[in-house]
Amino acid sequence: MGNCGRDPEVRYLPSGQAVANVSIATSTRRKNRETGDMVEDTQWHRITFYDRLAEIAGEYVKKGRPIYVEGRLKYGKYTDQSGVEKNTVDIIATELQLLGGRESSGSSEDQGSGYASAPTPRPTPRAPAQNSSPAVKTNFDDMDDDIPF
Repeated sequence: MGNCGRDPEVRYLPSGQAVANVSIATSTRRKNRETGDMVEDTQWHRITFYDRLAEIAGEYVKKGRPIYVEGRLKYGKYTDQSGVEKNTVDIIATELQLLGGRESSGSSEDQGSGYASAPTPRPTPRAPAQNSSPAVKTNFDDMDDDIPF
């Protein structure tokens, strides 16, 4: 989960597959033990979206907007201009959730829930079936205190 550092760059491969790249910043805050001051540490992550998820990211993700991304890590290497070999880590996104409020686009069109995902081979969790019986009141005071955790 982080804030977009730039608008997505969407391009299409010769096969017609959409690819979008974006960078997001994640920040953590901690207290410096020596000075007692709050220190903020910001890390930048490169995210790659494919197919329909890339098209969605290109349309709705904007610089500065908070997003939540799930995916897998892809490690790589390249040689910079001075001949030094560098390591890279990219996140290949499988899930995308737009966070924060809707941007004022001047349109009353519903943008949906703000959640998108790439097709995955795993089964989709389903909500439990609605039961027509009356709700059962749970009284936690009646529970035993010998729970092992």
